Amino acid sequence: MKNLKLSVLSHTQNKRTVIRVGDVRLGEEFVIIAGPCAVENEEQTLETARQVKAAGARMLRGGAFKPRTSPYSFQGLGRDGLKILARAREETGLPIVTEIMDTRHISLVSEYADVLQVGSRNMQNFTLLKEVGRSDKPVLLKRGMNATLAEWLNCAEYVLSEGNPRVILCERGIRTFETYTRNTLDLSIIPAVKEVSHLPVIVDPSHGTGRSTLIERMSLAAVASGADGLMIEVHQTPHKALSDRYQQISPDAFSLLVRKINRMKSAMDDIYRDES
Repeated sequence: MKNLKLSVLSHTQNKRTVIRVGDVRLGEEFVIIAGPCAVENEEQTLETARQVKAAGARMLRGGAFKPRTSPYSFQGLGRDGLKILARAREETGLPIVTEIMDTRHISLVSEYADVLQVGSRNMQNFTLLKEVGRSDKPVLLKRGMNATLAEWLNCAEYVLSEGNPRVILCERGIRTFETYTRNTLDLSIIPAVKEVSHLPVIVDPSHGTGRSTLIERMSLAAVASGADGLMIEVHQTPHKALSDRYQQISPDAFSLLVRKINRMKSAMDDIYRDES
């Protein structure tokens, strides 16, 4: 870790960074971000936003620009998708997290989004990192699928070095030899990040597993590992989703999961309160 600049390391400040987005204080309170993988239409997005908020989500995720393995897959609605997300925020009050893929879109996406997400495929897109580092929006930086801790934090450093201190790290699974799951969710990275960095770190169990049946257990395990929050994909009818249908859960399943997450968080708080 010696090659890292000091600004990402814990000893550069006395307390952990808190990212303020509206009324949300990520890093100070546990935050659940939820919503569809992709914005497909207004009805789908608004109804999902209403339901995840009622269940306890504090922020809304949704892709307007979608990086897809195949060029023939659904690529998102672009500007129209951003407008739908803005309407969802206007109705529910939930801040918007959405992915940015291209430096040419920074001004457009920043007009609508509250948090700019840099996806795993772009983690080492240094030009993009520098540009979002010059923006006034918080940046959610996903770990690359083959990235080490040092590589991930160095990418965060690119954002911080341009003057933007509001970086949220997101573990979303890494590529291993395992084929049953989409990725291997590396929960050991959560306490590791907290040993060396002051930045808040959340977990995405949806991409981390690629299987809706595994999201509950891995979400609870992420809470136990000390994550500052979760980002979970929720769809009205997951089997009809235009992207990542196998890793999205229904609003009812999400509501049940949030109750379990809250109980786990309370239990973990009690455990560490007893130690102190």
